[in-house]
Amino acid sequence: MAKPVRARRPRVERFRLRNGLSVVLAPIAKSSTVSVWVWYRVGSKNERPGITGASHWVEHMLFQGSPHYRKGEIDRAVVKVGGSLNAFTDYDFTAYFSTVPRDHLSVPLDIESDRMTRALLEPAEIERERTVIRSEQEGNENWPEFRVAEELGELAFRRHPYRWDPLGFPEDLVALTPRDLREYYRRFYGTRNAVLVVSGGFEPSQVRRQIRALFGRLPTLGEVPDVAVVEPEPTGERRATLSGPGTTPYLEVGYRAPAVQDPGAPAAILLDVVLGGETRLFTVGRGWGPSGEHPSARIYRALVDRGLAVRATTQYRPRQYPGVFLIGAQAARGVSLDQIEEVIHRETGRISRFAPARSEVLEARRKVRRGAQLAYEGASGIGFRLGYFSMLGGERFESDLLSRVLSVSPEAVRAAAERLFPAERRVVVGYEPSREAPNAG
Repeated sequence: MAKPVRARRPRVERFRLRNGLSVVLAPIAKSSTVSVWVWYRVGSKNERPGITGASHWVEHMLFQGSPHYRKGEIDRAVVKVGGSLNAFTDYDFTAYFSTVPRDHLSVPLDIESDRMTRALLEPAEIERERTVIRSEQEGNENWPEFRVAEELGELAFRRHPYRWDPLGFPEDLVALTPRDLREYYRRFYGTRNAVLVVSGGFEPSQVRRQIRALFGRLPTLGEVPDVAVVEPEPTGERRATLSGPGTTPYLEVGYRAPAVQDPGAPAAILLDVVLGGETRLFTVGRGWGPSGEHPSARIYRALVDRGLAVRATTQYRPRQYPGVFLIGAQAARGVSLDQIEEVIHRETGRISRFAPARSEVLEARRKVRRGAQLAYEGASGIGFRLGYFSMLGGERFESDLLSRVLSVSPEAVRAAAERLFPAERRVVVGYEPSREAPNAG
């Protein structure tokens, strides 16, 4: 067993308020900025058919008015002091963040305390935002990759709420009412389901007092957002082919993959590095967005180097519940999706039968170790990392998971592939262009 490996990160202080709010402080004396993050353990996994998209919609609404910050005032308050802000919604959680000069920390702290349990969600603003959200979804539907991912989710999951994208189903975005959104917000958003992270340049004792004054008076709210639905094991391959505007075919193959707390997750993470070149859990920066391409990775060499694809990568982002391990490729002109799929199956079959060389696994471990050591950069990046791993597990979860990943052997990688890649666990979705895309220029 390898000795424990700890990510290179700042000194961290954790405490909990009486109303259940978890607080994580990461002071960096020399930092000229400070970043405030609020993470809620609420995402599209907590929705149901009829109210899909509610988490993302509530995310929007928390910018549209609270007792002390009316519509537009949150953005203006942060920008006025030279800061930036944003938010995002995932399957498992929702996060809000602001990064400001260190002398203006009181601004984002006041904003987050004001909207944590008291967002207004006024009917007129909800209706205005409906148009914005529907436009966002319609825009995404123009991208083949989004349509493929959407279809793959609906095929891979028949019951679990991972079945739908966080944007929700179009018909639900039309039918959701202000009452639906207010009930959803009151049920899940509150101190018991939130983690407040403050990272960057600040004096800890002073910030502790500010937090207790601003957040300690909030009511104890937030229903436990666990999901009782259990997705049955797949019993056969599922596939679909879509068509629409575009120039080259695109293919995505997904396999049922373990949850982040599953004992099989570390080997699946290293398998992702061997096949695709990286793991988004341990990488420089926020670790969000799609995986990058890596010319040294197996899938890239098998498809792009041989001229069969213009891009190819894998992605396994472990979630709270069993998710999917993805392999995606955009075909080169004149190459069929059948050719792409044949190569993918050959590569997954090969690593399922033959363990990778020790040198290949050592290189994968090196990438993971380096990513973990360099991931904590800047006040905003640190806030992301601390909050993200707080959503996935307890205080030591990141370091423990990293140690287990760095202990994975070549045979364990092979065994993980053998478990993940049987045909009956496979979902295949292809996109065939039906006509040339209009010239964007």
